[in-house]
Amino acid sequence: MNKNVTPFDAIFEPALVTEMYQFGEVRQFKEGDLIMDYGKYIRYMPLILKGTIKVLRKDENGKELLLYYLTSNESCSMAYSCCVEAKKSEVKAIAEEDVELLAIPHIKLEEWLCKYPSWKNYIMRSFNERFLELLKNIESIAFHKLDERLIAYLREKKQVSGSSVIKASHYLIADELATSRVVISRLLKQLENDGRILLYRNEIKLLKDF
Repeated sequence: MNKNVTPFDAIFEPALVTEMYQFGEVRQFKEGDLIMDYGKYIRYMPLILKGTIKVLRKDENGKELLLYYLTSNESCSMAYSCCVEAKKSEVKAIAEEDVELLAIPHIKLEEWLCKYPSWKNYIMRSFNERFLELLKNIESIAFHKLDERLIAYLREKKQVSGSSVIKASHYLIADELATSRVVISRLLKQLENDGRILLYRNEIKLLKDF
């Protein structure tokens, strides 16, 4: 990818953008590809150029919970933390759709904090945004009913994908919301009966009134 058309030009100093492409590596992932995994050391920080990544965490019972999505211009603060502290990942990242990212080697992360103010601001903003998203998820789990969480989940899927057709099985949705497939299927059927969605095999179409 030509660095002259990078989405980072409006965020970072020109000298930093040059270094990012000098030391970083552009990588492509297909939909469903594993980008980060539990228990693995992370040697680079991903900066998203195109596409969407979903980040999940496993609880003590082995059930996965969706933490947040990452889209263009964003990065995973947990990946940054693992790189800097040389510790194993506690999250898993999967390509929600085809993804192109810039892999920044761990040896440059702290150096740029002192060298480039825009990089420090970006990292701090990234941590703050991820923290707020985690707080929102905790609030949702603690105070919202499952049907409200499901609706919020589908709306977020629509927002990050830009499409009213959500490609996801009932099992996947149940897994990401930490519940059972039977419960999700029942709630989705109720939404369909209410005229808010249409259900297809591994697809959900959100209608105008959703």
